Amino acid sequence: MVLSVRNKIWLGTIFLFLLLMFTGGAGIYYIAIMKGEAKAVLKDNYETLAWCHDMQQQLDSIDLDYNKSVPLFEIALKKQEHNITEQGEGNYTGKLRTEFEQLKAGDTTIANFRLMHNTIQHILNLNMEAIHRKTVIAETTSEKRLTLIIAIAAIIFMISFTFSVNFPSIVTNPIIQLTEAIKEITNKNYRHRIFIENKDEFGELADAFNNMAQRLEYFESSNLNKLMFEKSRAEAVINSLKDASIGIDKNNIILFANFQALQLLGLKANEILGKKVEELASSNDLFAFLVNNESTTPFKIVVENRENYFVREVVEVAQGEGNSKVIVLRNITSFKELDVAKTNFIATISHELKTPLAASDFSLKLLSDERIGTLSDEQKELIENLKQDNQRVLKILSELLNMSQVESGRIKINVNEVSPYQIVQNAMETVSSGAKEKNIEIIKDLAEGLPSIMADTEKSTWVLNNLLTNALKFTTSGSSIRLTVKQNDKLVVFSVTDTGPGIAPEYQTKLFDRYFQVPGVNIKGTGLGLSISKEFIDAQKGRIWVESKPGTGSVFSFSLPMYS
Repeated sequence: MVLSVRNKIWLGTIFLFLLLMFTGGAGIYYIAIMKGEAKAVLKDNYETLAWCHDMQQQLDSIDLDYNKSVPLFEIALKKQEHNITEQGEGNYTGKLRTEFEQLKAGDTTIANFRLMHNTIQHILNLNMEAIHRKTVIAETTSEKRLTLIIAIAAIIFMISFTFSVNFPSIVTNPIIQLTEAIKEITNKNYRHRIFIENKDEFGELADAFNNMAQRLEYFESSNLNKLMFEKSRAEAVINSLKDASIGIDKNNIILFANFQALQLLGLKANEILGKKVEELASSNDLFAFLVNNESTTPFKIVVENRENYFVREVVEVAQGEGNSKVIVLRNITSFKELDVAKTNFIATISHELKTPLAASDFSLKLLSDERIGTLSDEQKELIENLKQDNQRVLKILSELLNMSQVESGRIKINVNEVSPYQIVQNAMETVSSGAKEKNIEIIKDLAEGLPSIMADTEKSTWVLNNLLTNALKFTTSGSSIRLTVKQNDKLVVFSVTDTGPGIAPEYQTKLFDRYFQVPGVNIKGTGLGLSISKEFIDAQKGRIWVESKPGTGSVFSFSLPMYS
């Protein structure tokens, strides 16, 4: 009969339980016997001693209170008469009864008292000797029983210890073999087999494992040529890609690099494939930049004495519990050239348009001069509208020129020690008239004793002016705007708080992108102001951000470093 692992464990547990029950039962049995013997001694002898002492006490008190002592003596004597357990104790008890009857009959002589005392003492001596004899017997018996219990416990301990040491191997040995076999399969050693003679669950598992290993071995041998073909085809596809591509597995091992990637890195295939990422990054600066830099900003690589621009993209590919990745370098040189041409075109057009616009602005001022002639109200209104349109176009052209400077990298930043109060004053002079026209109060909350900052006065004033102008656009007439300037560690923070409609969270990260405008907003602009502001602040080593919730207004802030 083949026992299953479950039955083996069950039988082993029952065996240990029976051993425990046997040991406990033997101990309880002998303890119960010793307890019974102790109770017998207590009942047979110690009670007699107590009653004899009671009779002696009453006998000594008869002279003092005869009527009380005699009944109490008789009660103790009756109890003794019902507890005669030792040889000769009955004779002495009978003799004591006779002497007590004589006492009751009136024999109160000293001789009778002495006889009664002597009889009681004989009864005490008999029980004392019995207690001593039984104690000696009990000690001898206890030692024998204790020796027997210790022997039984030692034997059971040896059996239990041997069983506990050997029994777990029934379960652990097959598991160890299976673990080692799984490791061999993990290392692609499909020829490894397990040999377990027992036909229990582990034996069945070993047979199933061996069948699996045999099928894997056959599968590997039959599909090797197919895998080699697929590998060659995959390499051909990778090399046909126009974009430079580098594959890295989850263990940071380089799997492939196409021809374009090898050309950029200046390496051969055998110098990169199968290498650790850290090893190659330590010897190739471009590769270190590609694997360590997570920025999506375009970068320049000189190839054959020609500047080329690339954008780094990373494609994550699931691989078991980890992720492999493919680094793709997209060549955007043609787009960069078109962007430069666009920037130059915008700069040229903007610069050329500013001259006629300045002339038309001068002409409008002349028309507004009453020395030339008096205008009607309708004419004055038309001229005023033309002035506003002219100023709007000039502002757009100014923003386009600023943006062209930013894009072309020709932005000029003159960083000096500047008082933040001066920047606030310059911006307030520009927007104060617009605030009065809309009946909007600009509340200044400026901290006292603000330190000087490292900034370009003109550019920083332009940024603050742009934030205040935007706040005026989106704040209703009769409301207020709060301008706050405070020190935060080694930075000075400028904040403009409006009571406009607010900005949804999904649009806040795009606010500083070029030409972006929040959907659903009736007030439109060029979409360049915040983008230029970000470029100006970044160029001064500052930071600009927005905090807003729909329906509660917005807070636009930027920080600049303190002067040191």
